Amino acid sequence: MKIIIGNRTYSSWSLRGWLAAKQSLLPFETELRVMDSPDWISGAAKTDMPSGKVPVLWDHGEPVWDSMAILLHLADKAGHDRFWPRDVPARMLAYAMCAEMHSGFAPLRAGCPMDLQHHYPDFVPTAEVMADVRRIESLWEQALARFGAETGEPWLFGRFGAADIMFAPVCTRIDTYHLPVGLTARAYVDRVLAHPFMQEWTQAALAEDFDFTRYDVPGGVKRA
Repeated sequence: MKIIIGNRTYSSWSLRGWLAAKQSLLPFETELRVMDSPDWISGAAKTDMPSGKVPVLWDHGEPVWDSMAILLHLADKAGHDRFWPRDVPARMLAYAMCAEMHSGFAPLRAGCPMDLQHHYPDFVPTAEVMADVRRIESLWEQALARFGAETGEPWLFGRFGAADIMFAPVCTRIDTYHLPVGLTARAYVDRVLAHPFMQEWTQAALAEDFDFTRYDVPGGVKRA
């Protein structure tokens, strides 16, 4: 298998697809396409990207694109237990949370683009951004209290899985923009950022040196 991703610093959907590939434990290669490069703008970098967007997973000559579709395909290949909780009520909530993350939270996405090379200590979020954050926080608290705590493991539904993957870019946004959250949410953010898969992705992102300004937000401080 091969997964095509965009810039690790900024591409939140690439992060989700790549995390799903890592979680599957199946062997795969990673190929990066530099967003907004001349080849990207001309379309030359997108000839094997059916939607023209990242990520795309190629598996035995067949493509699957969109992070959620990639996750579902990998769950079929590697086993649903690697991604979804077995308990039916937990699985119902996990499905709903992943779907809501996939389709919602537009103010947070637009106002706080993922940026792993900078942080924004003086960022002032809009009321719409904070409404999204509060909704996400309530979902996390519900999952952690009802299902995460039952297993003794620190993830939303006990074992690290699909919901943690889908919300991982949100964790980076909360950290990058210093968005105010409660202690439970902040502790969960810290756990996600410290996960070995996230550490691997973040270190590669920090090493990137691409001319990409589409998501620049004023007031950023470069991370070491």
